Amino acid sequence: MNNTKTGMIERKALIANVQKYNMYDGPGVRTLVFFKGCPLRCKWCSNPENLERKYQIMYKRNSCVDCGACVSVCPVGIHRISKENSQHEINRCIECIGCRKCEEVCPESALSISGDMKTISELLEIIEEDRMFYQLSGGGVTVGGGDPLMQPDAVANLLMACKQDGINTAVETSGYAKLESLLQIAEFTDLFLFDIKHIDSEKHYELTGVRNEQILKNLKELLHRRYNVKIRMPILKGLNDGQKDIEGVIRFLLPYREYKNFKGIDLLPYHKFGVNKYKQLGKEYPLEGTPDPSLSSEDMNKIESWIKEYDLPVTVMNH
Repeated sequence: MNNTKTGMIERKALIANVQKYNMYDGPGVRTLVFFKGCPLRCKWCSNPENLERKYQIMYKRNSCVDCGACVSVCPVGIHRISKENSQHEINRCIECIGCRKCEEVCPESALSISGDMKTISELLEIIEEDRMFYQLSGGGVTVGGGDPLMQPDAVANLLMACKQDGINTAVETSGYAKLESLLQIAEFTDLFLFDIKHIDSEKHYELTGVRNEQILKNLKELLHRRYNVKIRMPILKGLNDGQKDIEGVIRFLLPYREYKNFKGIDLLPYHKFGVNKYKQLGKEYPLEGTPDPSLSSEDMNKIESWIKEYDLPVTVMNH
């Protein structure tokens, strides 16, 4: 990236992953950039490796052969071989510094490091590789996480660079941030994919660890300021799928039904794609031992029909 061209300071961001050829998170074919760090702790989170804004070790116990190669190369002593059972152990009280030496020497790929420090230039180079697909499909780049609002300066720089290069931009966010952080990136955002996890603040707190007053305030501001917004609603059985829950969201959104910048609602069925990641991070899955919150296609269609009764555009997203 030419900083003379963009007129910006070259920043770095802690990135969890860059995913190409996505068809679900914004229009057309997209490249997803996952920023690390999130202020919420949703019980169903499918990307727990993105929650912390730091390097984290992911460990597949079933793949480990307890060879100890990682022990000898780790400069901070995170890895060790137990004297009791000769098995590999991780001391998660020690902060990983992201050197990736353990990842590189592991013969069975049992270890991987979540987190990679990237410059805006490096990210833009990856994004630019698929410009042809964006042009043919109307796609572009989507930043997500975690929540990209945890790293607003870097996100604003990246989106600015994309816009200057004619690349469509989208931001996937929980909306839980200071308004100024949100507006900092809004100028360079073609579409916000904005989560509503629960309309009731107390229940929102139970499910995510934060209340939703600031989230809903920010959502109103984006809509009133005519930024393009599509609502995303994760749907979990017994947690936020009741008719009263859905009708609460409908009542909130009805005043914006005729706004051209209100782009409708995506319903996101619960899935279990991220469950195994918790064990790899040495964490317990928050919904472990609770009834399965998955909904049938019939249930999802019923919720869709409730929303359609109010002429709100809505789609069930089946990945």
